Amino acid sequence: QVQLVESGGGSVQAGGSLRLSCAVSGYAYSNYCMGWFRQAPVKAREGVATIDSGGTTSYADSVKGRFTISKDNTKNTLYLQMNSLKPEDTAMYYCAARPTDCTYGRMNMYFYHYWGQGTQVTVSS
Repeated sequence: QVQLVESGGGSVQAGGSLRLSCAVSGYAYSNYCMGWFRQAPVKAREGVATIDSGGTTSYADSVKGRFTISKDNTKNTLYLQMNSLKPEDTAMYYCAARPTDCTYGRMNMYFYHYWGQGTQVTVSS
């Protein structure tokens, strides 16, 4: 059974940093796409960053240059390093995975099969 468990959320002031982690278990696919999504109150869930099994990354325009997605295959963990945080980054952050590459719909939540429970990030001005 695939499980994704996020951690690392919290409250920071604008300009601060956080690193989110997503521990993955039970996932045996050699070809995959993994990503971070976020959802603010009364807003739709949006893609933030993705990474495929070859290490190719992509980012939403709103976070380019500030966020970095990475993965440690030895620890089965996905990361999201978030720097220069802004109040508009406040949201629940979710990690997600699917057993296909990231070619299609990489930032579309409906293309992902597995989800974590989320971790809250709050950025104050």
